[in-house]
Amino acid sequence: MKTYCPIGVFDSGIGGLTVLKEIVKKLPAYDYIYLGDSARAPYGTRSFETVYQYTLECVQKLFAMNCQLVILACNTASAKALRNIQQLDLPRIAPDKRVLGVIRPTSEVVGKFTKTKCVGVLGTTGTVNSDSYKIEIEKFFPDIKVFQQACPMWVPLIENIEMNSPAADFFVKKEIDSLFSKNDKIDTIILGCTHYPILLDKIKKHLSPSVTILSQGEIVADSLGDYLKRHAEIESKCSKSGTKEFYTTDSTENFDKLATIFWKENIRSKHLSL
Repeated sequence: MKTYCPIGVFDSGIGGLTVLKEIVKKLPAYDYIYLGDSARAPYGTRSFETVYQYTLECVQKLFAMNCQLVILACNTASAKALRNIQQLDLPRIAPDKRVLGVIRPTSEVVGKFTKTKCVGVLGTTGTVNSDSYKIEIEKFFPDIKVFQQACPMWVPLIENIEMNSPAADFFVKKEIDSLFSKNDKIDTIILGCTHYPILLDKIKKHLSPSVTILSQGEIVADSLGDYLKRHAEIESKCSKSGTKEFYTTDSTENFDKLATIFWKENIRSKHLSL
């Protein structure tokens, strides 16, 4: 019998479930472990050093659970921790394992959608301050101008199940208005946080139908499928029983309640201590 080697999917909380759901839809045969570090969420306002430390701890935990491949389904972690983990830590602690993020796959395809060459990014304070999207998009599409807007209230509203409240309407409109005040020719917006698709209907209310909104789930799922085809040495290690396990560093009751909203079906998580 083949050794159980799931693909690990990590997020600071529950937002990464929007990515995992699309990955499972595209690649249902594989086994998956989802880890949400809800006890220390949100990551968006934390320092580079703290996000790096927390992310590395969670990646190492997933490695200990026999994950050969880990997806950082968190933009803040991808922005502040991925490069260090790939370049400094993996060669030392797990040279045969891999960690991938969500910013690069999104940056690689954004040029297919914009006609005005003006792209907006809505993200956490940490992601926006890192300039990761500007840096990555410029590598692939140097002619695209990127305009960013931090949305510090969006994740707390979602994590506290207030996404249908008047406060959510207020803050969604506020940040979208701020983004377009920087350039009114923006025709493509990247939801640069995996929590944000939960607010998609509210976001659409304040945008012209001509504006394309890019959620990362399908993009990352397509990118992962391509990666596994190109890297047989990793793909061959990933077990395929179609199982899914969910772990949280905080209350399983709270996680399950919110995760069910994201997943659209009941989820039963297990508590995990770091």
